[in-house]
Amino acid sequence: MMSTSRAAATTSPACAARPRSSGMAAFVAKAGRVRRGRGAAPCSVRAAGSDTIGCLEAEPWGAVAPAPAPALALPGLHVASPAPGGDAALAVPSEQRVHDVVLKQAALAAAAPRTARGGEPGPVAGGLKAAFERCGEVCKEYAKTFYLATQLMTPERRRAIWAIYVWCRRTDELVDGPNASHISALALDRWESRLEDIFAGRPYDMLDAALSDTVAGFPVDIQPFRDMIEGMRMDLTKSRYRTFDELYLYCYYVAGTVGLMSVPVMGVSPDSMAATETVYKGALALGLANQLTNILRDVGEDARRGRIYLPQDELEMAGLSEADIFSGRVTDEWRGFMRGQITRARAFFRQAEEGATELNQESRWPVWASMLLYRQILDEIEANDYDNFTKRAYVPKTKKLMALPKAYLRSLMAPSSLTRSQRHYSSLT
Repeated sequence: MMSTSRAAATTSPACAARPRSSGMAAFVAKAGRVRRGRGAAPCSVRAAGSDTIGCLEAEPWGAVAPAPAPALALPGLHVASPAPGGDAALAVPSEQRVHDVVLKQAALAAAAPRTARGGEPGPVAGGLKAAFERCGEVCKEYAKTFYLATQLMTPERRRAIWAIYVWCRRTDELVDGPNASHISALALDRWESRLEDIFAGRPYDMLDAALSDTVAGFPVDIQPFRDMIEGMRMDLTKSRYRTFDELYLYCYYVAGTVGLMSVPVMGVSPDSMAATETVYKGALALGLANQLTNILRDVGEDARRGRIYLPQDELEMAGLSEADIFSGRVTDEWRGFMRGQITRARAFFRQAEEGATELNQESRWPVWASMLLYRQILDEIEANDYDNFTKRAYVPKTKKLMALPKAYLRSLMAPSSLTRSQRHYSSLT
């Protein structure tokens, strides 16, 4: 599922590495990255003389001066309107709320011509060209495997995916970056207002400009972007999840959104006979699967930070308590609980396959790579006898490299909906 000023790059202060994204990848490899607060890592993509947002900074775009920033605000961020829905929206089950977003994005994409954008690259002005080039540099630095897989895409799709990647990473920086301790809910409101400006064609800086150009040319809905910001708000205040319904919503916010942002750019195969909604449900499922995998991998790390990203009611049903998590003991009860959680994650991966096969062929490789690599993390948790308290499930580099050609071969297969239709036709003749 990238834009940035081509000002002189300098070495910036340390920025916190993201434990979780999936997405973007993906495309959701990003999404598999989104989760809060890992140790500091150097960040080398800051633009000199720029406003501080996180590790990724850029100079103002064009000659339009931004409105003065309120005290304690991030430069370029303005106060946003309250999120629609309010408390009444909380009464709706998470899955239904997310499903409504999926339907809206799918309808928007279905109404757009499949030939729109993504074919022959259109002209890119000098400033935008520099911005997109920087996006590629950022993607290459932080998501090498994903960057490699994007090389199969058409130039226009590739640039757009980079732009989305960078916006997601900058959003992460607000909660995870060097200024995270100063970030408040109000700052996130201002970031959301800046997002509204991007979609209205009023970018604040060159990073914003690349995304603004992307959403102007592809049928991308703003709601998944808003929802990702909501996930950042949740991380500021929430460290426990009573039910899977609550955790599902969080996983959607920080990872499932990436799939919904990216599919309009990746495009649906012209050979696909699947409903557009099916493709978007698959993208959502991949984000959820990646995020759940990250959560299971990092149980011990999260516990040491006082956080538990596991359904408390399911822990109780398994005979486990918070004290058991914090003590880090691998018991039969814990193994049984983990088997159930891994089964759930794998079910989401299976659903993700249904959507991945329907994407444009040149866009499938990063998605399949994400699925194969993240599934291996679940295998490693099992190989560690479910000790995700003291052992980090790690996929060796050799296994990662072996997964790439497998993912590429899977990306060459015809859409599942087409092969099913052909089999059905053959059975009738």
